[in-house]
Amino acid sequence: MIQSMTGYGKAELNLTNANFTIEVRSLNSKQIDANVKMSSVYRDKEIGLRKLLSEKLQRGKIELSIWREKSESNTNYKVNTEVIKDYHNQVLQLKKDLGLKWNMWTMTPFSAKSSDILPTLLKMPEALIKGEEKANDNEWDEIAKGIDIAIENILQFRMEEGKKLEEDITTRINTLSRLLTEILPFGKGRIEKVKKSLADKLAEIDTKNIDKNRFEQELIYYLEKQDITEEQVRLDAHLSYFLETMKTDSPNGKKLGFIGQEIGREINTIGSKSSDAEMQKIVVQMKDELEKIKEQLLNIL
Repeated sequence: MIQSMTGYGKAELNLTNANFTIEVRSLNSKQIDANVKMSSVYRDKEIGLRKLLSEKLQRGKIELSIWREKSESNTNYKVNTEVIKDYHNQVLQLKKDLGLKWNMWTMTPFSAKSSDILPTLLKMPEALIKGEEKANDNEWDEIAKGIDIAIENILQFRMEEGKKLEEDITTRINTLSRLLTEILPFGKGRIEKVKKSLADKLAEIDTKNIDKNRFEQELIYYLEKQDITEEQVRLDAHLSYFLETMKTDSPNGKKLGFIGQEIGREINTIGSKSSDAEMQKIVVQMKDELEKIKEQLLNIL
Protein backbone atom coordinates (compact mmCIF):
# COMPACT_ATOMS: atom_id res chain seq x y z
CA MET A 1 0.00 0.00 0.00
CA ILE A 2 1.34 3.40 -0.92
CA GLN A 3 1.87 6.31 1.45
CA SER A 4 1.97 10.01 0.72
CA MET A 5 5.19 11.90 1.47
CA THR A 6 3.25 14.99 2.49
CA GLY A 7 1.64 15.11 5.92
CA TYR A 8 1.11 16.93 9.19
CA GLY A 9 1.10 15.82 12.80
CA LYS A 10 0.58 17.75 16.04
CA ALA A 11 0.67 17.19 19.80
CA GLU A 12 0.05 19.55 22.74
CA LEU A 13 1.44 19.17 26.26
CA ASN A 14 0.26 21.00 29.38
CA LEU A 15 2.97 20.61 32.00
CA THR A 16 3.37 22.25 35.41
CA ASN A 17 5.80 24.98 34.37
CA ALA A 18 5.18 25.27 30.64
CA ASN A 19 2.92 24.34 27.74
CA PHE A 20 4.35 22.77 24.58
CA THR A 21 3.10 22.61 21.01
CA ILE A 22 4.84 20.00 18.86
CA GLU A 23 4.34 19.98 15.09
CA VAL A 24 5.76 17.70 12.37
CA ARG A 25 5.40 18.69 8.72
CA SER A 26 6.46 16.69 5.66
CA LEU A 27 6.81 17.60 1.99
CA ASN A 28 8.04 15.54 -0.96
CA SER A 29 11.78 15.18 -1.52
CA LYS A 30 14.09 12.69 -3.25
CA GLN A 31 15.92 11.98 0.01
CA ILE A 32 15.37 12.47 3.76
CA ASP A 33 15.91 16.10 4.77
CA ALA A 34 15.13 16.61 8.46
CA ASN A 35 15.13 19.98 10.20
CA VAL A 36 14.51 20.54 13.93
CA LYS A 37 13.39 23.82 15.51
CA MET A 38 13.41 24.00 19.31
CA SER A 39 14.89 25.81 22.31
CA SER A 40 18.69 25.80 22.54
CA VAL A 41 18.25 24.22 25.99
CA TYR A 42 17.60 20.88 24.31
CA ARG A 43 20.02 21.32 21.41
CA ASP A 44 21.93 18.19 22.48
CA LYS A 45 18.81 16.16 21.58
CA GLU A 46 18.84 17.26 17.93
CA ILE A 47 20.95 14.42 16.50
CA GLY A 48 18.74 11.83 18.17
CA LEU A 49 15.61 13.54 16.85
CA ARG A 50 16.97 13.62 13.29
CA LYS A 51 17.68 9.89 13.52
CA LEU A 52 14.17 9.24 14.87
CA LEU A 53 12.57 11.22 12.01
CA SER A 54 14.71 9.36 9.47
CA GLU A 55 13.71 5.95 10.84
CA LYS A 56 10.00 6.70 11.22
CA LEU A 57 9.30 8.87 8.16
CA GLN A 58 12.03 7.47 5.84
CA ARG A 59 11.85 10.09 3.09
CA GLY A 60 10.74 13.66 2.52
CA LYS A 61 11.51 17.19 3.63
CA ILE A 62 10.67 16.96 7.34
CA GLU A 63 10.37 19.82 9.83
CA LEU A 64 9.91 19.21 13.55
CA SER A 65 8.99 22.28 15.63
CA ILE A 66 8.78 22.37 19.42
CA TRP A 67 7.26 25.58 20.80
CA ARG A 68 7.48 26.31 24.53
CA GLU A 69 5.17 28.70 26.37
CA LYS A 70 5.69 29.32 30.05
CA SER A 71 2.65 28.87 32.24
CA GLU A 72 4.30 30.60 35.23
CA SER A 73 3.81 34.32 35.77
CA ASN A 74 7.40 34.98 36.87
CA THR A 75 9.87 36.34 34.33
CA ASN A 76 13.25 34.95 33.45
CA TYR A 77 14.82 38.44 33.20
CA LYS A 78 16.92 39.95 35.99
CA VAL A 79 18.12 43.47 36.72
CA ASN A 80 21.81 43.91 35.90
CA THR A 81 22.65 45.89 39.04
CA GLU A 82 26.31 46.53 38.26
CA VAL A 83 25.58 47.91 34.79
CA ILE A 84 22.82 50.21 36.09
CA LYS A 85 25.13 51.55 38.86
CA ASP A 86 27.79 52.26 36.28
CA TYR A 87 25.28 54.16 34.09
CA HIS A 88 24.15 56.14 37.13
CA ASN A 89 27.69 57.10 38.14
CA GLN A 90 28.42 58.23 34.60
CA VAL A 91 25.31 60.44 34.59
CA LEU A 92 26.27 62.04 37.90
CA GLN A 93 29.84 62.63 36.69
CA LEU A 94 28.51 64.14 33.45
CA LYS A 95 26.27 66.52 35.46
CA LYS A 96 29.24 67.55 37.55
CA ASP A 97 31.55 68.05 34.56
CA LEU A 98 29.00 70.11 32.64
CA GLY A 99 27.65 71.95 35.67
CA LEU A 100 24.09 71.01 34.81
CA LYS A 101 21.28 72.34 36.93
CA TRP A 102 18.57 70.68 34.88
CA ASN A 103 17.91 67.00 34.57
CA MET A 104 18.98 65.98 31.06
CA TRP A 105 16.64 62.99 31.26
CA THR A 106 13.39 64.74 32.24
CA MET A 107 14.19 68.43 31.49
CA THR A 108 13.20 69.34 35.02
CA PRO A 109 15.27 70.72 37.91
CA PHE A 110 17.85 68.06 38.81
CA SER A 111 17.04 66.04 41.89
CA ALA A 112 19.49 64.07 43.99
CA LYS A 113 17.07 61.18 44.08
CA SER A 114 18.18 58.21 41.96
CA SER A 115 14.55 57.17 41.50
CA ASP A 116 13.98 60.12 39.17
CA ILE A 117 16.20 58.62 36.48
CA LEU A 118 15.72 54.94 37.33
CA PRO A 119 13.06 54.28 34.64
CA THR A 120 15.43 55.65 32.02
CA LEU A 121 18.36 53.65 33.34
CA LEU A 122 16.33 50.44 33.09
CA LYS A 123 15.90 51.10 29.35
CA MET A 124 19.64 51.31 28.74
CA PRO A 125 21.42 48.47 26.87
CA GLU A 126 22.07 45.36 29.00
CA ALA A 127 20.20 46.82 31.97
CA LEU A 128 18.12 43.65 31.98
CA ILE A 129 19.67 40.24 31.42
CA LYS A 130 17.94 36.99 30.59
CA GLY A 131 18.53 34.18 33.02
CA GLU A 132 19.92 30.93 31.66
CA GLU A 133 17.35 28.20 31.12
CA LYS A 134 18.26 24.75 32.30
CA ALA A 135 17.16 21.47 30.81
CA ASN A 136 14.72 19.42 32.85
CA ASP A 137 14.98 15.66 32.30
CA ASN A 138 11.44 15.00 33.52
CA GLU A 139 10.16 17.71 31.20
CA TRP A 140 12.03 16.22 28.24
CA ASP A 141 10.55 12.78 28.92
CA GLU A 142 7.10 14.27 28.42
CA ILE A 143 8.26 16.15 25.31
CA ALA A 144 9.60 12.89 23.85
CA LYS A 145 6.18 11.28 24.35
CA GLY A 146 4.57 14.24 22.60
CA ILE A 147 6.98 13.87 19.67
CA ASP A 148 5.98 10.21 19.33
CA ILE A 149 2.31 11.22 19.26
CA ALA A 150 2.95 13.87 16.58
CA ILE A 151 4.86 11.33 14.46
CA GLU A 152 2.04 8.79 14.78
CA ASN A 153 -0.40 11.49 13.67
CA ILE A 154 1.63 12.34 10.58
CA LEU A 155 1.99 8.65 9.71
CA GLN A 156 -1.79 8.29 9.90
CA PHE A 157 -2.14 11.41 7.73
CA ARG A 158 0.26 9.89 5.17
CA MET A 159 -1.73 6.66 5.07
CA GLU A 160 -5.00 8.47 4.45
CA GLU A 161 -3.48 10.61 1.71
CA GLY A 162 -1.90 7.46 0.26
CA LYS A 163 -5.33 5.84 -0.11
CA LYS A 164 -6.55 8.82 -2.13
CA LEU A 165 -3.45 8.73 -4.33
CA GLU A 166 -3.83 4.99 -4.87
CA GLU A 167 -7.45 5.35 -5.94
CA ASP A 168 -6.60 8.12 -8.41
CA ILE A 169 -3.55 6.36 -9.89
CA THR A 170 -5.36 3.00 -10.16
CA THR A 171 -8.13 4.70 -12.14
CA ARG A 172 -5.59 6.19 -14.52
CA ILE A 173 -3.68 2.91 -14.95
CA ASN A 174 -6.98 1.21 -15.81
CA THR A 175 -7.63 3.99 -18.31
CA LEU A 176 -4.26 3.23 -19.95
CA SER A 177 -5.22 -0.45 -20.15
CA ARG A 178 -8.52 0.47 -21.80
CA LEU A 179 -6.79 2.74 -24.31
CA LEU A 180 -4.32 -0.04 -25.07
CA THR A 181 -7.17 -2.36 -26.05
CA GLU A 182 -8.55 0.38 -28.31
CA ILE A 183 -5.23 0.44 -30.15
CA LEU A 184 -5.32 -3.32 -30.93
CA PRO A 185 -7.59 -3.08 -34.01
CA PHE A 186 -5.47 -0.26 -35.43
CA GLY A 187 -2.29 -2.25 -34.80
CA LYS A 188 -3.53 -5.18 -36.89
CA GLY A 189 -5.12 -3.16 -39.69
CA ARG A 190 -2.22 -0.75 -40.20
CA ILE A 191 0.17 -3.54 -41.34
CA GLU A 192 -2.24 -4.44 -44.14
CA LYS A 193 -2.43 -0.78 -45.10
CA VAL A 194 1.37 -0.55 -45.19
CA LYS A 195 1.59 -3.67 -47.41
CA LYS A 196 -1.01 -2.28 -49.82
CA SER A 197 0.73 1.08 -49.95
CA LEU A 198 4.08 -0.54 -50.76
CA ALA A 199 2.50 -2.77 -53.41
CA ASP A 200 0.92 0.24 -55.12
CA LYS A 201 4.21 2.11 -55.17
CA LEU A 202 6.12 -0.90 -56.47
CA ALA A 203 3.64 -1.24 -59.31
CA GLU A 204 4.62 2.22 -60.49
CA ILE A 205 8.35 1.44 -60.80
CA ASP A 206 10.44 -0.92 -62.93
CA THR A 207 11.23 -4.01 -60.81
CA LYS A 208 13.15 -5.99 -63.47
CA ASN A 209 16.57 -4.97 -62.15
CA ILE A 210 15.70 -5.46 -58.44
CA ASP A 211 17.13 -8.42 -56.53
CA LYS A 212 13.96 -10.18 -55.37
CA ASN A 213 15.60 -11.96 -52.43
CA ARG A 214 17.14 -8.74 -51.12
CA PHE A 215 13.90 -6.93 -51.77
CA GLU A 216 11.91 -9.45 -49.75
CA GLN A 217 14.39 -9.21 -46.86
CA GLU A 218 14.14 -5.44 -46.80
CA LEU A 219 10.35 -5.60 -47.03
CA ILE A 220 10.10 -8.03 -44.10
CA TYR A 221 12.49 -5.87 -42.06
CA TYR A 222 10.44 -2.76 -42.78
CA LEU A 223 7.16 -4.41 -41.83
CA GLU A 224 8.67 -5.75 -38.59
CA LYS A 225 9.81 -2.25 -37.69
CA GLN A 226 6.24 -1.06 -38.17
CA ASP A 227 4.74 -3.82 -36.03
CA ILE A 228 3.77 -2.72 -32.48
CA THR A 229 2.86 -6.14 -31.07
CA GLU A 230 5.92 -6.33 -28.82
CA GLU A 231 5.33 -2.84 -27.47
CA GLN A 232 1.71 -3.69 -26.72
CA VAL A 233 2.70 -6.85 -24.83
CA ARG A 234 5.39 -5.05 -22.82
CA LEU A 235 3.11 -2.12 -22.03
CA ASP A 236 0.39 -4.46 -20.78
CA ALA A 237 2.97 -6.23 -18.57
CA HIS A 238 4.26 -2.92 -17.19
CA LEU A 239 0.73 -1.79 -16.30
CA SER A 240 0.05 -5.01 -14.43
CA TYR A 241 3.40 -4.79 -12.62
CA PHE A 242 2.63 -1.20 -11.63
CA LEU A 243 -0.62 -2.26 -9.94
CA GLU A 244 1.14 -5.13 -8.16
CA THR A 245 3.89 -2.83 -6.87
CA MET A 246 1.35 -0.39 -5.42
CA LYS A 247 0.14 -3.19 -3.14
CA THR A 248 3.62 -3.81 -1.69
CA ASP A 249 4.83 -2.23 1.55
CA SER A 250 6.14 1.34 1.53
CA PRO A 251 8.45 2.87 0.53
CA ASN A 252 7.70 1.98 -3.09
CA GLY A 253 7.51 5.44 -4.68
CA LYS A 254 10.91 5.25 -6.42
CA LYS A 255 10.15 1.81 -7.86
CA LEU A 256 6.80 3.03 -9.18
CA GLY A 257 8.64 5.95 -10.76
CA PHE A 258 10.98 3.56 -12.61
CA ILE A 259 8.04 1.50 -13.87
CA GLY A 260 6.37 4.73 -14.98
CA GLN A 261 9.45 5.51 -17.09
CA GLU A 262 9.21 2.12 -18.80
CA ILE A 263 5.51 2.70 -19.50
CA GLY A 264 6.42 6.03 -21.07
CA ARG A 265 9.03 4.40 -23.35
CA GLU A 266 6.54 1.89 -24.73
CA ILE A 267 3.89 4.58 -25.33
CA ASN A 268 6.43 6.78 -27.11
CA THR A 269 7.55 3.88 -29.31
CA ILE A 270 3.96 3.07 -30.25
CA GLY A 271 3.44 6.74 -31.06
CA SER A 272 6.52 6.89 -33.27
CA LYS A 273 5.30 3.86 -35.27
CA SER A 274 1.79 5.20 -35.58
CA SER A 275 0.73 6.32 -39.06
CA ASP A 276 -2.99 6.45 -38.38
CA ALA A 277 -4.64 9.68 -37.19
CA GLU A 278 -7.12 7.92 -34.89
CA MET A 279 -4.36 5.80 -33.42
CA GLN A 280 -2.28 8.92 -32.74
CA LYS A 281 -5.21 10.46 -30.87
CA ILE A 282 -5.28 7.45 -28.54
CA VAL A 283 -1.52 7.74 -27.99
CA VAL A 284 -1.94 11.40 -27.03
CA GLN A 285 -4.59 10.42 -24.47
CA MET A 286 -2.23 7.79 -23.05
CA LYS A 287 0.57 10.34 -22.72
CA ASP A 288 -1.77 12.75 -20.95
CA GLU A 289 -2.83 10.09 -18.42
CA LEU A 290 0.80 9.07 -17.83
CA GLU A 291 1.86 12.67 -17.12
CA LYS A 292 -0.85 12.96 -14.47
CA ILE A 293 0.37 9.69 -12.92
CA LYS A 294 3.95 11.01 -12.84
CA GLU A 295 2.79 14.14 -11.02
CA GLN A 296 1.17 11.98 -8.35
CA LEU A 297 4.24 9.74 -8.06
CA LEU A 298 6.26 12.74 -6.84
CA ASN A 299 4.19 12.65 -3.62
CA ILE A 300 4.54 8.93 -2.95
CA LEU A 301 6.92 7.68 -0.26
